[in-house]
Amino acid sequence: MPKPETPVEGFLAPLARHARKLPDLEGLVFWGGAGDWDAYPSEALEAEEIAFYAEGLLLDGFRMQWSLLATADMPDRPDHLRLEFWQDDSPAPPPPKGWVLLERAVWTGA
Repeated sequence: MPKPETPVEGFLAPLARHARKLPDLEGLVFWGGAGDWDAYPSEALEAEEIAFYAEGLLLDGFRMQWSLLATADMPDRPDHLRLEFWQDDSPAPPPPKGWVLLERAVWTGA
């Protein structure tokens, strides 16, 4: 009998699937919260690092939003995954301007 999926695993499953399907996909990490959000990523992750990186932070109690984004001139082709992390009770940030949002999910805790 297979082990039941945890809530964190369920949340990260689509993220991991995108990373497997698109091995050149980059994950850009942004930090923020009620005060402000970083304008530039603090880290760039390779596809195989994305779900592992996110899982550790979720298990430590961070909130997260991931967004699969494309450029306006190639709206059907994923460009990167934007990973946004925060610790306070503020809401998830809005999608960044100038990008086409293909998919996103928000984790606020189990």
